Amino acid sequence: MKYPMLMSPKNRAAKLHYMPNGFRLLSNGDHVICAVSGEKISLEDLRYWSVERQEAYASAEVSTRAALGKA
Repeated sequence: MKYPMLMSPKNRAAKLHYMPNGFRLLSNGDHVICAVSGEKISLEDLRYWSVERQEAYASAEVSTRAALGKA
């Protein structure tokens, strides 16, 4: 999924508000940081997050570990 309308500066972390079916851009950037691994996740590749914790995750496995408190 591409986000051509998001004209984001390169190498800058975006700030997002995570919602159940998507996210809202609060400040421009081209990536977010995984809350568990610290890995950069491009906005185009972002698939896993917690609405409750307002955190992004790099993979389904990392998201599950965080949800189970094993991160």
